[in-house]
Amino acid sequence: MSEKWNTRTALVHGGTRRSQYGEVSEAIFLTQGFVYDSAEAAEARFVEAGADEFIYARYGNPTVAMFEERIARLEGAEDAFATASGMAAVNAALMSCLRAGDHVVAARALFGSCLYILEDLLPRFGVEVTFVDGTDLDQWRAAIRPDTTAIFFESTANPTLEVIDIRVVADIAHEHGALVIVDNVFATPVFSRAISLGADVVVYSATKHIDGQGRALGGVVLGTRDFIRKTVEPYMKHTGGAMSPFTAWIMLKGLETIDLRVRAQAASTLKLAEALEGHPKLARVLYPGLPTHPQNALVKAQTGQGGTVVSLDLAGGQGAAFRFLNALEIAVISNNLGDAKSIATHPATTTHQRLTEDQRAALGITPGLIRFSVGLEDPDDLIADVMAALDRA
Repeated sequence: MSEKWNTRTALVHGGTRRSQYGEVSEAIFLTQGFVYDSAEAAEARFVEAGADEFIYARYGNPTVAMFEERIARLEGAEDAFATASGMAAVNAALMSCLRAGDHVVAARALFGSCLYILEDLLPRFGVEVTFVDGTDLDQWRAAIRPDTTAIFFESTANPTLEVIDIRVVADIAHEHGALVIVDNVFATPVFSRAISLGADVVVYSATKHIDGQGRALGGVVLGTRDFIRKTVEPYMKHTGGAMSPFTAWIMLKGLETIDLRVRAQAASTLKLAEALEGHPKLARVLYPGLPTHPQNALVKAQTGQGGTVVSLDLAGGQGAAFRFLNALEIAVISNNLGDAKSIATHPATTTHQRLTEDQRAALGITPGLIRFSVGLEDPDDLIADVMAALDRA
């Protein structure tokens, strides 16, 4: 792959491996194992496999390797390891590098399953976790200690869309030698600059924008070659959770169009947010691309775009939120995001329902909050649909 290629070219051709048949579309190597020419060759490969040598699908596969190389090129990372889901990627990034006695600092505003790993799982294994308000830099400074091993945060919080200053938080962490792990789903790999801003490890749920069409679960951990191959890969080899070749093929097809899709979705999201701001039925419109968003200046510097998700807080609470959801004709009710179809979610009763009422209130997840992931529909149709649903709410 040429380093001179621009992003869209690399997203179409990056990492391609062709078989002896010279196929145009990437081949799906749907095999769990590989054949060796001799017993000596098998022994040698288990000692050290070459770049195009594979042992077992749990360790690596040609189709999966194509996806890993292509997404690493897009993110600006040295290497990547593809996983069975986004949460498998989060788990791998954290569990592979932590041990009993370590200390982790994490932003409090996280997806419910991420909170489960940090609040429930890690403490079981002797890892101490301190939570902070991710937008408060003084809280990061106060919480990070000389023995802090890693920090973890969503660059844009789900679903309240608070944005964390990656560069400053990374600088604070690196002063103490802590690893910076960033869940970058809402920023998308198209708008991401996380690694150049100081992130050591970037995690994505490929289920979201990378697939972008609601077909498959997947995830990926990106970082330095040493971290991916010496820390993440051994953990994943022995615990499972690797991405299947068929899923990798789906993700490769998604990467071919992700730049076009995400840019169109972000433009439509801004248009929708601008149309909704100040609506009498809404207590808040949360969108990082709006000048009224508290971190709008940071967003412009960090990603340049507000992203593909807007959150709406209906003044009438859960009843109004449910009436709004049930009145939508274009957007579907589901709990994914980053899809070609617009998706509306009520976090308090779905993605964040395991949190207590007090925890949700502290995070700003009100009974009336709707997370609205904008798809590829005509933005004027979406605006009309949302406005009509608000009238019926």
